[in-house]
Amino acid sequence: MQKSKFSHYRWFVTSLVFFITLVNFIDRSAISFVIEPLKQEFHFSDTQFGLILSAFGIGYVLLTAFGGWLVDLWGSRTVWAIAAVAWSVCVGLLGFATGFWSFIWLRLMLGFTEGPHFPALTRTVGNWLPPAEQARALSLGLVAIPISAVIGAPLTSYLVIDFGWRTMFFVISGLGILWGIVWYFVFHDKPEESPHVSKEELEVIRTARVKKAKNDAPVDWKFILTHPTLIANNFAYFAFGYMLFFATLWLPGYFLSQHGLNLKSVGWYLTIPWLCAAIFMKAGGFFSDWLYKKTGSLRYSRSHFIWASQLLAAVSFLALSYTHSLGMSIFFLSLGLGFGFMPQPAFFNTNIDVAKERAGSAQGITSSCLSLAGILAPMLTGWMIDLTKNFQGTFLLLAGITGLAVIVVVLFHHPDREYSHSVSAS
Repeated sequence: MQKSKFSHYRWFVTSLVFFITLVNFIDRSAISFVIEPLKQEFHFSDTQFGLILSAFGIGYVLLTAFGGWLVDLWGSRTVWAIAAVAWSVCVGLLGFATGFWSFIWLRLMLGFTEGPHFPALTRTVGNWLPPAEQARALSLGLVAIPISAVIGAPLTSYLVIDFGWRTMFFVISGLGILWGIVWYFVFHDKPEESPHVSKEELEVIRTARVKKAKNDAPVDWKFILTHPTLIANNFAYFAFGYMLFFATLWLPGYFLSQHGLNLKSVGWYLTIPWLCAAIFMKAGGFFSDWLYKKTGSLRYSRSHFIWASQLLAAVSFLALSYTHSLGMSIFFLSLGLGFGFMPQPAFFNTNIDVAKERAGSAQGITSSCLSLAGILAPMLTGWMIDLTKNFQGTFLLLAGITGLAVIVVVLFHHPDREYSHSVSAS
């Protein structure tokens, strides 16, 4: 009788995934709202600030692939809990930073400790959700990324103005520590191990897993690194990552310098494009699942969905680069972020579809591509702003990288074809 109350416990797990992803992105992007205070206090140039932001990506790339392997080895319960506590401590320590190299070091460590996040997310969804619900669950978890800006932009900007940038880091660091403790005690790596899963819910999850397992081919590192669909997926995700790190780390500076807004106004104006991104991403999860149910084709529900969304994002960023009014800038930015975020559940789902029981390891490689973008995007943006004194070139570069991803996905992203080949080969 008591178990029947928890017949949808997998969605409670998904809600915890949503919350920690929200915290994760508030933590990593909060520094973007202290650009001006840090420039005034430490006399950083845009190039130096870009290097500080890029340090996160260097640390991130060091542990994402290895973090995926750790998740597959030890499970999301342990690895994710440790990572959340560790990165939260790093965020708190940023409040004690005293200069360029201390910021570099702490951002490096923040990236390092956040490395296992997305592999753990992917493995959790793969273990707990049947295939027909995975894109929806991923979209619910991943929609926390733009929502983190909707909440975090005004929150961090007000904390910085009212209490100072050091206090802001102290305050937001406590959320991840609290989540890590809760996660360890309420989550289990397999639904069979959880006392809160009803027999009916377990049967739904187990049946889907058994059907999937019958078709599982052995997956090794060679498979993950050379599979054409996974390579194309990783490149497209690199383009998404370039957009993500550019947007989360430099958009406050764009509105401050190009449109003359104050920090509190920036916090509120940024909620508009990020809210659009959240709505588009959530819709993308439902649309991807709907396409899969209607067609039974991964090519339609993943590949075509990815390239069409990224094409619309590239066109929007191209238009943004030639826009000067605040209203039209927000309009094209909202479309660019919206269409850019829309296929994100499909990126994650492709790793689950193709790599299956090694989805955590595959997502580790995918997240490594995102972390590479996390190195390049902040650094190139800071350098280009110092060089040109405006953001037009940075938007053109973003549009070009996103457009190149469209071509790669159209040509090489064939999850149905490669999946069938791997099965027959086994």
